[in-house]
Amino acid sequence: MALIEGFRVQNYRALRDVTLGKLSTEQRGEPLTPFTVVIGKNGVGKSTLFDAFGFVADCLSTDVETACDAKQRGGFERMRTLGVDAPMQFEIYYREAPGERPITYELSIGLDEGGRPFVESEVLKQRRKGQKHGRPYPFLRLHHGKGTVWAGEEAVEGVEEERVQEDVELTDLRQLGIATLGTLKEHPRIKRFRDFLKGWYLTYFYPDAARTIPSAGGQRHLNIHGDNIGNVVQYMEREHKERFQFILDRIASKIPGIKSIKTLVTEDKRVLLQFNDGAFDDPFYAGQMSDGTLKIFAYLLLMEDPDPPPFICIEEPENGLYHRLLDSLATELRSHATGKKNAPQIFVTTHQPYFVDALAPTEVWILEKGADGYSTVRRVSELELVRNLVDEGLPLGGLWYSDYLDAR
Repeated sequence: MALIEGFRVQNYRALRDVTLGKLSTEQRGEPLTPFTVVIGKNGVGKSTLFDAFGFVADCLSTDVETACDAKQRGGFERMRTLGVDAPMQFEIYYREAPGERPITYELSIGLDEGGRPFVESEVLKQRRKGQKHGRPYPFLRLHHGKGTVWAGEEAVEGVEEERVQEDVELTDLRQLGIATLGTLKEHPRIKRFRDFLKGWYLTYFYPDAARTIPSAGGQRHLNIHGDNIGNVVQYMEREHKERFQFILDRIASKIPGIKSIKTLVTEDKRVLLQFNDGAFDDPFYAGQMSDGTLKIFAYLLLMEDPDPPPFICIEEPENGLYHRLLDSLATELRSHATGKKNAPQIFVTTHQPYFVDALAPTEVWILEKGADGYSTVRRVSELELVRNLVDEGLPLGGLWYSDYLDAR
């Protein structure tokens, strides 16, 4: 499974220039872990960082103007850092698999002469096969929709590869180049990155949405709002029938107060979830369950996806959950991100110390806001005192609660 080793965002609201992990131009940093958590006080930019990932994904699924005008963003001028005229810029540094040569994707979004957002530049680059040092070479380079692309698996910029070089010009400057070129079989590397980005999953789970009774019909994956839980249950029961009850039993064992989870097929072929707490003979249905129970069930069902997304973002999973559940949830998410060969990378934002108690300093980044109004980020493992205290057995969340992680 692909793994993001570094992410940089510039000129995006309070994120004037923030880097997490390792980049092609900054090799001294340690790469992001499979399970990465960003913590911080209210208002420091955690939601903005979460949305930066979502914005890049939305630029691919729609276009840059539509992504900017999404309800939660309010347009390009409200997104760009105040007092800055430069474009918004994003950089993703990732590997398609361990041992593979890393690939860098650079995206710059500015305003055209008409004041509309457009793709100012776009670059995909990678080192040549066998090259361990030196600068990576671009196999896609676009500026204002015009540029060059190199076909195939290995060919990159250079005199010997001119035969695979192609000049391109896009007709729609609001569409990403990878959206178009990634559909062509002669550009397999672009296609793989496009598919990777297209597969990102950012959850905006609402328990009330999960209480609705969906129309009949199985769906393979849980959607971002969680209102198709019933459809996913239908799919799992139909396609993985022998294993599905085992999955429900496993989930039930991890939800306090729940003895068992069963399914009921209605006359119109919908599948309803039945929760039994052991105190009553009659079960409760999803519409009667608490927000916390539904939320835990959704997260655990997401973890059981037989074909999981490569990158999962979860914002403040603690909302609506009993605080003593958070340590277990963090452990479960980490186990899922690190325990399987094709496990997804999981990125979480939180402000709950109980969640952080289960984490290691290398997995946690603390986001802070300076006196100038811009956010800064640092890895908790960079704090020697905190590392030593954790080695002595003190929980990381407790140290955060006691202000050991604050800037000094």
